[in-house]
Amino acid sequence: MTGSWWGQIGYWILTKGLPIVLLLIGSLLIARFINWAAQKVSGRLDERFRESDALVRPEAIKHRQAVASVTSWVAIVIVYVVVVVQITTILAIPIGSLVAPAAVVGAAVGFGAQRVVQDLLSGFFIIAERQYGFGDLVQLTISGAADDARGTVEDVTLRVTKLRSSDGEVFTIPNGQIVKSQNLSKDWARAVVDIPVPVTADLNRVNGVLHEVCRTAMTDPSVKDLLLDEPSLMGVESIEPQNVNLRMVARTLPGKQFEAGRRLRVLVVAALSRAGIVTLAEKSPTVSA
Repeated sequence: MTGSWWGQIGYWILTKGLPIVLLLIGSLLIARFINWAAQKVSGRLDERFRESDALVRPEAIKHRQAVASVTSWVAIVIVYVVVVVQITTILAIPIGSLVAPAAVVGAAVGFGAQRVVQDLLSGFFIIAERQYGFGDLVQLTISGAADDARGTVEDVTLRVTKLRSSDGEVFTIPNGQIVKSQNLSKDWARAVVDIPVPVTADLNRVNGVLHEVCRTAMTDPSVKDLLLDEPSLMGVESIEPQNVNLRMVARTLPGKQFEAGRRLRVLVVAALSRAGIVTLAEKSPTVSA
């Protein structure tokens, strides 16, 4: 009796247990290979960008990295689903008998997993519509959050978006909770420099100095590589009791508007100082996106 019992266990291990273990090990190895391949693709794209002379990551590379991340995730899910189906076949579990319990469990899980489904659908459209990708500087409005999340995209999957802020913090945001996305590094950006000068200043002279800054900016080594075209002086933006605000705008490389604005501000202050025109200390030139 005991020998027969041990024989049945040995037979089950050889015919069912061993194939199940091999399937599980194989699925883990395949999942690791898929992750390795996705990281290899992303690393090659990064290396190609670093070897180029470009200051910003091209849109095509950002999109390919996002697609590689999502594709690897979907492939791993498919592998696990196939393995589960194979295991049920080996164990001779009748699928038909699981339909009713699965329907009940599916309904219960469905009510609780609505947000997950919403995250997956939102992530699909984010990637399909190329709203943003790896390396983009974005500002996301999140449902239920008082403040927007702003930072550089470090990872985009079907479920979440990971941002790293300028302070080094990492935000993990479910895609379904993103109400509005602002891509600050899509194709090109705009640096806006506001220059407050005293109301007593000669505006014609000030305009002449600022026009000269705009003309020489494209040849200045500190800022020329960040600009796409010559900055423009928009003129008087606002009038206040103590000062007049003039505005200068410039198209820049994507994500470089803040750096370009800071460098333009240095050129503006230096040019005005050489001309003997002093901007108000409490309202120095500011930059906004």
